Amino acid sequence: MSSIPPASGSLGAQEQDASVGQLLAQVTSDLQTLFRQEVELAKAEVREEAAKAGKAAGMYGGAGFAGYMVLLFLSLAAVLGLSNVMDGGWAALIVTAVWAVVAAVLYQRGRTQMRTVSPKPERTVETMKENKEWARHPTK
Repeated sequence: MSSIPPASGSLGAQEQDASVGQLLAQVTSDLQTLFRQEVELAKAEVREEAAKAGKAAGMYGGAGFAGYMVLLFLSLAAVLGLSNVMDGGWAALIVTAVWAVVAAVLYQRGRTQMRTVSPKPERTVETMKENKEWARHPTK
């Protein structure tokens, strides 16, 4: 058996094609994995922001309840103030003032919390931009 090198363009090209094909398959697999990981990151970020929004919504709910109590006690204060000259009305106004302070504090905290909520998953957007740039120029 003699060892004759393959003619140029025959077996050597097939071996090259196979390795290029394998490389392309590996790149495709890596891109799929990267895409899945980016989707998981986006989901995690959305869950995190939803939790923040939920807390802020709870504070808005508390402010709404406190506002309801303000109206209730203010109405009670007006009724008692008119019917009992001063005693019962002043007591109801004090309770109303306390509920007004509670409502103001809850509203302000809810508003502050809501301002920290981000509407889009920023880390994912940034890494997707990096991935896009890498895909355009993979050697940089």
